[in-house]
Amino acid sequence: MRWPPPPDWPNAALSRQVLAAPHRWHIQETGAGPTMLMLHGAGGSTHSMRGLMTELRESYHVVALDLPGQGFTQLGARHRCGLNPMAEDIKALCDQEDWHPDIIIGHSAGCALALRLSQMMLSPRGQPLRIAGINPALDTFDGIAGVLFPALAKMLAAIPFSASLFSATSASPARIKALIRGTGSELDAEGLDLYRRLVADRDHVDATLLMMSQWSLTELLRALPEVASQVLFLAGGKDGAVPAKVSHEAAKRMRDARVIDLPRLGHLAHEEAPKEVAAHIKDFLET
Repeated sequence: MRWPPPPDWPNAALSRQVLAAPHRWHIQETGAGPTMLMLHGAGGSTHSMRGLMTELRESYHVVALDLPGQGFTQLGARHRCGLNPMAEDIKALCDQEDWHPDIIIGHSAGCALALRLSQMMLSPRGQPLRIAGINPALDTFDGIAGVLFPALAKMLAAIPFSASLFSATSASPARIKALIRGTGSELDAEGLDLYRRLVADRDHVDATLLMMSQWSLTELLRALPEVASQVLFLAGGKDGAVPAKVSHEAAKRMRDARVIDLPRLGHLAHEEAPKEVAAHIKDFLET
């Protein structure tokens, strides 16, 4: 999406652009206290963290960013959209801006990034970072889907105009409402329109396809038992994208991880009920 964010974009007054090679990042920063880094999932943007930012900025220094090529971050290298390169680039951004997170909040694929960053960074006190994952996407597709879906994403990312075609055919209000409903979440009119605006943008869709085509969790999943961080997973019982059992199965393999089930909420739980999700995160951090 074209810089700068329009005035009606959530928290637009907090937005700034930061060049940290190879990308021009869209950053939103607010609050004071321990640093909390927020990472959205594939196809999202900082807008998805708007409610959590409001709830948490009174106690924390909150930093939210758009992933490379998504939202208002300008993609600087098309080959750096996989898990490891993206984590490396986010760490370089944190180093440049002198951010030293105590906790990383990640939604969906953003939780995989958070866990990968926890292997690369320590808190300001030299201790492992704490991780809060909202409907963490920590599973691979089973069977033939595990072959076909990544291959399909790679094919779409390589075909000229595929992102434009997707945007043109998927950005109607009715289509967006159906897509969001398929995640098990119910958003208000404003929330639906924000996703419509994202999906209507060719560059955003292109970067999302690139991320899907380059994404691999094999190395991270193998290393889950070695994660030293304290981890909280919040699992939506109505999640139509990442079933709650994914959180429970991942937590069983980890040293210090627990799951809180949110039976009324779907994949976008933090947008549906930011106060509830923020309260669980506060309890986790204060315990």
